[in-house]
Amino acid sequence: MDNLPAQDTDTSKTQLIFYLIPIIGFLVSLWTLYTRQGSREQLTVSRLSITLALIWMLGYLLLTTGAAADFLTLRLLILNSFLTSGYFLVSVWLIFRVIQGKSARLPGFSNLAEGAGRKF
Repeated sequence: MDNLPAQDTDTSKTQLIFYLIPIIGFLVSLWTLYTRQGSREQLTVSRLSITLALIWMLGYLLLTTGAAADFLTLRLLILNSFLTSGYFLVSVWLIFRVIQGKSARLPGFSNLAEGAGRKF
């Protein structure tokens, strides 16, 4: 984004923010990757958004299923709420990083997203 006009930079930031919105951004990111349209940074953030959402969904489903088994129900439901809160907080934190003009990368998760993106 070195030589982009201010309007293009704002549009790019707005799109990146939209990708990082919890749950809604997952659908937009899927569409972006499906059509393969967008800048390299948009595709990278889309992969990260999808990875975070899928990890959250998998954890949510597993913890909810475990809580239904009547063994450690309350503890699993509390852990489930922590997982959900963490997903939303990480998404908000990444949105603030994009607004500040910083990289929207997470150690470990970004590498996982890129690795999975190359396979598919």
